[in-house]
Amino acid sequence: MATATPPAPTTGPAAPPEVQHVTQYLDPSLIVRDACNARETDPAPDDKLINSVKTLGVQEPISVRPLGDGTYGAFKGWRRAQAAQIANDTAADEQREQRPIPAFVHGELVGQDDWTRFLSLVENDHREGMDARDTLKAAELSLVGMDEVQRKVAAKALGLGRKAAQQVKRAQKLTDAELRRASAGGMDLEQTAQLAEVSEIRNAERRLLAALARDQEEGKGGRGHWDQEINALHAEMADNTKRDAALQALKDADIPVLHSVYSYNHLPEKDRPRPLSELMTNLGNTLTEEAHKGCAGHSARLDDEHQPVWHCMEPAKYGHKVRPEARQPKNKLSEKERAERANTVARNRAWKAARTMRQNYITALARSSKALPEAARVFAQTTLVTMPFFYAAFTDKNTVKEIAPYLGITADSYDEAVEAITALPKSKTAHVMFAQVAAAYEYALRENKAWASLHPKTAQWLLLLEELGKADNGVYVLSEVEADAVASHRPKQKKTGAK
Repeated sequence: MATATPPAPTTGPAAPPEVQHVTQYLDPSLIVRDACNARETDPAPDDKLINSVKTLGVQEPISVRPLGDGTYGAFKGWRRAQAAQIANDTAADEQREQRPIPAFVHGELVGQDDWTRFLSLVENDHREGMDARDTLKAAELSLVGMDEVQRKVAAKALGLGRKAAQQVKRAQKLTDAELRRASAGGMDLEQTAQLAEVSEIRNAERRLLAALARDQEEGKGGRGHWDQEINALHAEMADNTKRDAALQALKDADIPVLHSVYSYNHLPEKDRPRPLSELMTNLGNTLTEEAHKGCAGHSARLDDEHQPVWHCMEPAKYGHKVRPEARQPKNKLSEKERAERANTVARNRAWKAARTMRQNYITALARSSKALPEAARVFAQTTLVTMPFFYAAFTDKNTVKEIAPYLGITADSYDEAVEAITALPKSKTAHVMFAQVAAAYEYALRENKAWASLHPKTAQWLLLLEELGKADNGVYVLSEVEADAVASHRPKQKKTGAK
């Protein structure tokens, strides 16, 4: 006689609790506020609500769970439960019938604080718009308390991504006002978390909201403008961090930091600080940093890359000779020239930052499992056939190792790169061709000052990427400095209309 064998016990994370709530009518005095209510602060019931409860009672059930001491914790509808308690107290005084309150009793949530908070968040947010900070805090506490399987289910239910738990934690660093503006501007959770990461940069919020608005105006669902702006802000943060570290290193070494060169223009020429490259020893030798360290005038100024340029604060006082070629006073820069120089430095940095976004997009295209866009295939094939002038420079100084990263391949040697690329399937042939062409163009654009004089051929490369990004629902757009650089190379618009 065959017998049924019970299934073996399974191990691993528990599934989300199955909803088994029961609708009951409860005495309002038995209902207390659940500690896992997603709303951190509930407004007290006003006279209008209390009078409504007196007249009509509580019609919509509230959500509660048994607490084990005979009471029920309200995680949705606590304000209505309070109003019902007040109304019943009045009824008792006036010798009228007291009314019970309808409630969904969630027995399955006993001891399940994370899921209680999660359901509270969903119910409160869906029925009555919650405060942004309450929403974030409830989401974080819900997701953090769950295992990986439960977290995935809950995040999907809330319309959040895989990294939601970390994102809500970062987003909570924003002020209430910042959270309200982010929500009103249409930022999702990931974007709000990204705003929190760069909020220390001046005008970061304004810049990101403007970028988001541009994406929304294009109506393609992409976030190309947002990605460019957040990338630029991260680059600025990295630059500020580098500068702060350089200043701290000089401070730790007790080396004075000189102000801008223009702040010393009021001093006589002989009393102005000079870089060591303009000075020499009494015997005419180069005055190095090592040789100058013991001088009381040893100091530094940071250059545009935040590297120290060693100076002597008072060369004449400390007996240093000025090199003959440095004796002639330099032409002072005008205000216009200073502004132009500052603009050049800013554009160099912006071009460097934009390169990261551009190459990330190129890599995404080359690594994609989808067919290469036809425009990209035609462009790459045309480049290989026509061999533009810069292609020889690339092939002369670079190898297949520079092509491999665009295909998502990490190789320590030439042979490893060749082996990995040739092992790719036939369906990736066009992608390999595109990656090779991309590496050549990016090599031609490697200098931070390349924006200043784009060749028509390299401008066509940027315009191709712009076209591909727009066709892909706006996932990639050119940065401001790139758009300025290609402006003069855009095809002329044909005039239409009657003369």
